[in-house]
Amino acid sequence: MNVTLPIASRAALYLRVSTTRQAEVDLSIPDQRLQTAAYCERQGWSVAGEYVEPGASAMDDSRPEFQRMIERACDDDRPFDVIVVHSFSRFFRDAFGLEMYIRKLAKHGVRLISITQELGDDPSQVMMRQVIALFDEYQSRENAKHVLRAMKENARQGFYNGSRLPLGFTLEEVEKRGHRTKKRIIIDPVEAEIVRLMFELYAHGDGQSGPMGVKEVTKHLNAKGYRTRLGGRFGIGPVHGILTNPVYVGAWSFNKRNSKTRQAKPQNEIIPISVPAIIDRKTFDKVQRTLQAKNPHVNPPRAVTGPILLTGLAHCASCGGAMTLRTGTSKSGNIYRYYTCSSAMRIGETACKGRSIPMDKLDRLVTEHVADRILVPDRLEALLQSVADRRLKTDAEVQARIEALRREVGTAEDKLRRLYKLVAEGMTDFDELLKEQIAKFKTDRDKAASALDRIKSHGPAVRLDADKIARFGSLMRENITTGEIPFRKAYLRSLIEAVEVDDRVIRIHGSKTVLESAVLADQAMHSGVRSFVRNWRAQGESNPCFRRERATS
Repeated sequence: MNVTLPIASRAALYLRVSTTRQAEVDLSIPDQRLQTAAYCERQGWSVAGEYVEPGASAMDDSRPEFQRMIERACDDDRPFDVIVVHSFSRFFRDAFGLEMYIRKLAKHGVRLISITQELGDDPSQVMMRQVIALFDEYQSRENAKHVLRAMKENARQGFYNGSRLPLGFTLEEVEKRGHRTKKRIIIDPVEAEIVRLMFELYAHGDGQSGPMGVKEVTKHLNAKGYRTRLGGRFGIGPVHGILTNPVYVGAWSFNKRNSKTRQAKPQNEIIPISVPAIIDRKTFDKVQRTLQAKNPHVNPPRAVTGPILLTGLAHCASCGGAMTLRTGTSKSGNIYRYYTCSSAMRIGETACKGRSIPMDKLDRLVTEHVADRILVPDRLEALLQSVADRRLKTDAEVQARIEALRREVGTAEDKLRRLYKLVAEGMTDFDELLKEQIAKFKTDRDKAASALDRIKSHGPAVRLDADKIARFGSLMRENITTGEIPFRKAYLRSLIEAVEVDDRVIRIHGSKTVLESAVLADQAMHSGVRSFVRNWRAQGESNPCFRRERATS
């Protein structure tokens, strides 16, 4: 049968194999390219593009090149008229997916042609194509079932099936069976020493101290120059994963989870695999008991009373890591609290030299500095005046933005008019795809119009009088220095963006524009509290202390 298309048709070639191994050693893709290109030449079609998928299943559309081809086919400039494949199974192995994409392409004037299964568009041939698709889907599922069965047997015989190897192991070629090489998992002597060291440090220590925790083990490894298989530093999570992995006592398994859904499989489908042990069972069990005893879900750590004022604000000046709370007890029984660099705590001095500062000291320094050097009338007025001066220079930019938004509104309305005209003249069907396009253009138009209304509604900057500035400064000084920590923290975060902790300097970062917004919102604060405080009650019963203070002010 001959496919009737315009002589000058432009074609896109789609070439696919299921696995990367096929792409590397097989000749399927070169053969598909040769045959599809020859077919296009016989038909008098020019090849406008080529999309190669080396190692992707056709049971779904999670294929980068496939999606790129579909998007290009649906573009307004009509880059090609036909997509050519060796067989329909190269395009899709799911009957529903095949039909859905064929219809989507048809709406854009693009046909799918199989050079080995040439079918037309009359009802009987459409039915034949759907039957072929069902057989392709059935064959794919049957192949997957037989491949899994073979992999299970391979695992039962103790051979490697191709997952990521844990640290401490490598592969050894055992025998050849046809063109396949059978491999077994063996111990990597270099990496195994790192694993043994981890268990030794956790169970017994380094000989100079007692047993270490996971964090101390991690810091020790990084400080001594040990690195992961990829050359990176160790982290607490990966070290904990190694200390809890039963593979190191020879217990590994295959087929534990569904490869697509990641759901656990029944126990009778899981195949145990024999691997050499790196750690003896006695040491492994001792480590597991210790980890279990330290598990915070079993024995919660000492609770630290009260919130932390600078959570999320304080950062280390050296590495940029957050400053987290560290607590301890002195010999006299006093509890101390410090802000400490989280990078140094998690990874050790190889990540950051680390720094600590007493919590009360940093809280006091920050709040006093903000209260005494920023929230005073003269300083506030100078900061706000600089914002006003800068805003005067942006009038031209605002006008340019208004013009750009007007153009966006006009462009979206033109697109909508053209689509409506196509529908009215019968040049296109009012299908789901067209509905989506219309909805998108409407959304773009409404967004631009809304932004245009907002920017037009912005009149001249509000002039802040001295009394308003003084009242704001007085109220905020009181709010950030007295009262409950959650409210102090909320008001403090409304003024500053970050606190940078260096060895001898504390830097407080903030925005003048944010400060201006806070002053302008002073009326809202006067009537209760700023909007970022959650679950506020209008009658003040959620914070009677705050209500009394406001009533007396």
